[in-house]
Amino acid sequence: MSVKWIVRMFVVALIVLIFIAAGGQAVLHLWNWLMPSLFGWHELTFWRAVGLLALCRILFGSFGGRPMWRSNFRRRMGERWDKMTPEERDRFKRGIPSPCGGVIPPDEAKQKA
Repeated sequence: MSVKWIVRMFVVALIVLIFIAAGGQAVLHLWNWLMPSLFGWHELTFWRAVGLLALCRILFGSFGGRPMWRSNFRRRMGERWDKMTPEERDRFKRGIPSPCGGVIPPDEAKQKA
């Protein structure tokens, strides 16, 4: 391994440690500020705050960013849409729920035709 890669690994490890420390401190201070006064729960130590942060990461996923499945879903849906006939596209659009809830009723004039 070259010195360049060793320095990069050291910098990455340092950045990860800084983020863990900052995240732990943020959780620690927010928890100790809110939870004991609101609910009467115990105050946290730094290591318990880091553990809580890790537990939230495990349970709820990433700390941020875009999920990878979205871009794949959009690409696949675009391919399906391109292969549909105009009639299939219209039928698909009518089956999509409206933003206010429920399904958009099909146009009766188009069904009779």
